[in-house]
Amino acid sequence: MGLYENVKKAANAKGYSINCLEKELGFARSYIGKFKTITPSVDKIQKIADFLGVSTDYLMTGKEDAQQAPQLNARDKRDIAKDLESIMEKLNNQEGGPASFDGQDIPEDDRELFATQLEAMLVRLKKINKDLYNPNKNKK
Repeated sequence: MGLYENVKKAANAKGYSINCLEKELGFARSYIGKFKTITPSVDKIQKIADFLGVSTDYLMTGKEDAQQAPQLNARDKRDIAKDLESIMEKLNNQEGGPASFDGQDIPEDDRELFATQLEAMLVRLKKINKDLYNPNKNKK
């Protein structure tokens, strides 16, 4: 499939016709139809991709980037914040376990830095788990 077909497929998936998409983006009538014979500028492709919520790679090739990490939704972010709060509460109450080195608690001055790094690790872990345990990943 070519660029035109990929744009049309992505637009239809979002409930837009080609004419409606052209109006929404401020393009001239039949501009996207010309994609059958011309390749538009990168800016135009990016504008279409942003509007439709797809990657430029998808518009150009019809395939999503396999390396693209899953996006976190509001529930994921809430879960991460809850886990981080729980761990930091245990650390601040000096309960044994969540973070110590050779039995010594993290100094109070370093706890904010630790919390920032821990949050980054929790976000990364959540994205990895979403990719590994996605029940729809092999469905087409």
